[in-house]
Amino acid sequence: MSELLERITANPRQCTGRPCIRGMRIRVSDVLDLFAAGLSSEQILQELPDLEMDDLRAVPAYASRKLDHPVLVA
Repeated sequence: MSELLERITANPRQCTGRPCIRGMRIRVSDVLDLFAAGLSSEQILQELPDLEMDDLRAVPAYASRKLDHPVLVA
């Protein structure tokens, strides 16, 4: 799992610090949006040919880790 998460990078000088894939300007949120729109992994790889299948596996793993925090309700 940690090898997959290493594919996700964040640089304050790139995409205003939003998490990207392997230092490219393809944001994690962009790939999540494509999945949410119903595209398959194969379709996303056709749309974004610089990505690899492991990049697509890293995106939900990263999102899951970031979302696994308690929500405080006031």
